[in-house]
Amino acid sequence: MATFLDRLGRSVYTGRRVALAVWLVLLLAVGVGAATLSEPTSNDISIPGTEAQAALDVLSERFPQMAANGATARIVVGAPEGSTLLDPSVMGGAQELLTQLRAAPQVLSVVDPMQTQQVSPDLRYGLVQVTYEVPAGSVSDEARDALLAIAEQGRAQGLTVEIGGTALQQLPMVSAMEAIGVLIAALVLFLTLGSLIAAGLPLLTAILGVGIGVGVVAIASAFTQMASVTTTLALMLGLAVGIDYALFIVSRYRHELSIGRAGADAAGRAVATAGSAVVFAGATVVIALVALAVVGIPILTQMGVAAAFTVVVAVLIALTLLPALLGFAGMRLRPKHDPEDEGSPSGPIHRWSTLITGRPVPVLVVAILGLLIVALPALSLRLGLPDDGSADPASTQAKAYELVSTAFGPGVNGPLLVVVDASASTDAPAAVTTAADTIRALPDVVFVTPPTFDTGGDTAMLTVIPASGPASEATADLVGAIRASSGDVQADTGATLAVTGQTALNIDVSQKMSDALLPYLLVVVGLAMLLLMVVFRSILVPIKATLGFVLSVIATFGVIVAVFQWGWGAELLGVHVTGPILSLLPILLIGVVFGLAMDYEVFLVTRMREEHVHGATPVDAVVIGFGHGARVVTAAAIIMIGVFAGFVLSEDAFVKPIGFALATAVFLDAFVVRMTIVPAVMALAGERAWWLPRWLDRILPRIDVEGAALDRSGDGPRPVEVTAPTAVSQPDAGS
Repeated sequence: MATFLDRLGRSVYTGRRVALAVWLVLLLAVGVGAATLSEPTSNDISIPGTEAQAALDVLSERFPQMAANGATARIVVGAPEGSTLLDPSVMGGAQELLTQLRAAPQVLSVVDPMQTQQVSPDLRYGLVQVTYEVPAGSVSDEARDALLAIAEQGRAQGLTVEIGGTALQQLPMVSAMEAIGVLIAALVLFLTLGSLIAAGLPLLTAILGVGIGVGVVAIASAFTQMASVTTTLALMLGLAVGIDYALFIVSRYRHELSIGRAGADAAGRAVATAGSAVVFAGATVVIALVALAVVGIPILTQMGVAAAFTVVVAVLIALTLLPALLGFAGMRLRPKHDPEDEGSPSGPIHRWSTLITGRPVPVLVVAILGLLIVALPALSLRLGLPDDGSADPASTQAKAYELVSTAFGPGVNGPLLVVVDASASTDAPAAVTTAADTIRALPDVVFVTPPTFDTGGDTAMLTVIPASGPASEATADLVGAIRASSGDVQADTGATLAVTGQTALNIDVSQKMSDALLPYLLVVVGLAMLLLMVVFRSILVPIKATLGFVLSVIATFGVIVAVFQWGWGAELLGVHVTGPILSLLPILLIGVVFGLAMDYEVFLVTRMREEHVHGATPVDAVVIGFGHGARVVTAAAIIMIGVFAGFVLSEDAFVKPIGFALATAVFLDAFVVRMTIVPAVMALAGERAWWLPRWLDRILPRIDVEGAALDRSGDGPRPVEVTAPTAVSQPDAGS
């Protein structure tokens, strides 16, 4: 592979104008396609194969007038203190509000609380149910503004008006977050490379890659419903890996220039060595992301495929555009001193590596125990999906949620919809009555509404109000109890029960995530370990890499629980309400972090392997390889942390925890696992680190990652460290 990549790097360098033109044309085509074809994204989550989704599909089919998938607004209307909704002056204002709502854009139906008796016991508050013709992600700005304006007019008349539900959900705004991440990356790049031109190249290529990746995702939205968070994840990873991959190759290129290679030769060698590591690192990320499809939840599959595509684009740009830009920059990127001097005994990196390799057992004990202690809060992990109760307390959504809990009871914020299919019953009305009576007798049930039948008269819908809130374990137990009672009802009447609604959907998402976790881990870890065996020709290195990743992830879970569930330091991060952890987060975190963790594993350990192959003792190979690679890996990790941390500023309940979790995981994995535990384990293992059974060595394909074939061919002047396999061995010490 190194030979092919060397030729690719040289040809792109010399044909830089053609390469640049091709990428610019591609960017223009994607931009035009995105501008003309993109459709609105959605915050809806579909969970095929679950009871809640199946029941929701039945509702959509048999109760089309309900618009079961349509956006909703739950409006709390309150009378002034000392009066009730029945007072003539208050009733007139409330009726005017209902009239305005019925005439508002995209509104399908408005339910008067007086007709449905959704009035608080003190008659001061009423709950207005508004259903829209379109899903939440398709509610127009005009419709959303009209809803807020109507509420404001009601307040002007002395009413209390607060709005909950999905109609006010807006797509996350990420422009400011992007800017913060890019600024952090620019600063770190300049401090690492010491050159504005050198620092600008990774930024330029990463932004171009993100533009193409996100543009293609926008085009895809014309052909399938896309989740709003899909673009955000693609943006996060596109920026992070795009900058990192380019940094590794630019650093290697500058090293090759410093030891006397001509521009085309240096570009070829940089792409052949650092580029090989980029290919394999990118492959592990892609495997981890695409494997999210095994979970069987469309939103996760979309997020994984979209993010994987941006990673592929980042790799292709690093291999086929970056060398062209290096050609335009020419010798202006030559550093003042050989970057290989960074590993000198007087440097802090060398002192750190000798400290670790000299006392590997104490270092391992302290590092592993530290991560396990940080992971302890993860034992209390609870999963769920965000609702209005987790919104900013100053928002109308949070105020509506609190008013409903106080005036009507917490269960009204999370009603359960029970679909009774009595088509196999000889007496459908009697079967539905039996089902309703069975549910009323269950613990934690406050109220069961009269049934609403479909036009055929054999399917009914019941609304069940729990005594507990939607995130309560008691409510989850109630859902399980209703489902468990379906068998008895069917035996007695022939009718079946199915529970749906947002609360039931949340419960099913969490359960599906838990069930898919082990198969997902087996797929990802199995494929990635096989790939790492091919790269390193070792059994221990892939196992060590995987176990280190597990430590990083469980410690990250501990930090997430401490902040988002327990509230430690929550105010500093703008977390207004604590509660269950986003149910999509654990498996998404595992997928993304496994791929990113393997990036640094490949860049660091490949250099150690090269030193060992060239005759260094096991400990010396660790010290030398670590000395050459640690500085740039550190810079790359800080850049990635900065990009992810920028998204913590988002107020979106999906984006904030994802950004925080990824930033935390990269910090723990890069600095505790890869920069501390990895060299300690490699020093302890010695020669055994590179052991591979002969039969397995014969089976596994041989891929030249170190560029040994280039040395045998006598290509170009042979530098001091000619076969460094990764760009991490070239920090710019002299700039």
